[in-house]
Amino acid sequence: MSLLLTRRRTAAAVLTAALLVPLAACGNDGSDTEKDSAAGAKPSDSAPASGAPAAELTVLAAASLTDVFKEAGAAYEKENPGTKVTFSFAGSQELAAQVKQGAPADALVTADTKTMDGLSAETGTPTVIAKNCLVIAVGEGNPEKVGSLKDLADTKLKVVLAAPEVPVGRYSKQILDAQKIEVKPVSQEPNVRAVLSKVELGEADAGLVYKTDAETAPDKVDAIDIPDAENAVASYPAATLKASKHSEAAAAFVAWLSTPAAQKILQGAGFQQP
Repeated sequence: MSLLLTRRRTAAAVLTAALLVPLAACGNDGSDTEKDSAAGAKPSDSAPASGAPAAELTVLAAASLTDVFKEAGAAYEKENPGTKVTFSFAGSQELAAQVKQGAPADALVTADTKTMDGLSAETGTPTVIAKNCLVIAVGEGNPEKVGSLKDLADTKLKVVLAAPEVPVGRYSKQILDAQKIEVKPVSQEPNVRAVLSKVELGEADAGLVYKTDAETAPDKVDAIDIPDAENAVASYPAATLKASKHSEAAAAFVAWLSTPAAQKILQGAGFQQP
């Protein structure tokens, strides 16, 4: 009996030790320069959304989520038969204007916490579901030999940026100002996809976009990495809208965005874990 008791105690000790081993931390590609006021559940904290009430949901989402959310929406619909998710993509500032004007929608995902914080009267408690960083997008093969942020100050280059009221435009201004780099863009675009499009079409030599956007056009643009110390990290908070007519279904979708299934899709597209 004493031998059996000893074995049981040893097994219990091993199990306890295993449970106490901390999970490995996953670092960001840059220092997070905005306050994550939208603290939320981690992927392991949220239960799967299977069994969520069926509904037709409209989700307003930042333009940089266009490709990945189409995949995520299809996965969610498969997991929740009877539910349909329709996305409306635009710059976060445009989405905020739509919410304030009473546009019919059920959930909102922006590319920064500042925009979401400004809508606290119209949203539920937000949860950061992903992060992102900036890169310099250039034409395929980098014909102008752009190598760093300082090269963007060359007046011979046609540089395009997002407008300063757009999250990616604000991040762009932030990192350029921090390095004391003066850039005179040939245009300022309403969202990150418009910036990327200018570079893809050859209408601009370079532009600042999110890393994940550059990765959607590997045959048309190259991405020049920006060192961590010179970069900014964008946080993507998601929240239900108080005006939603499908509040329970909207809450289930927002919660699902933090589950391992959704996080696998987001990180597979190059987004960082929240």
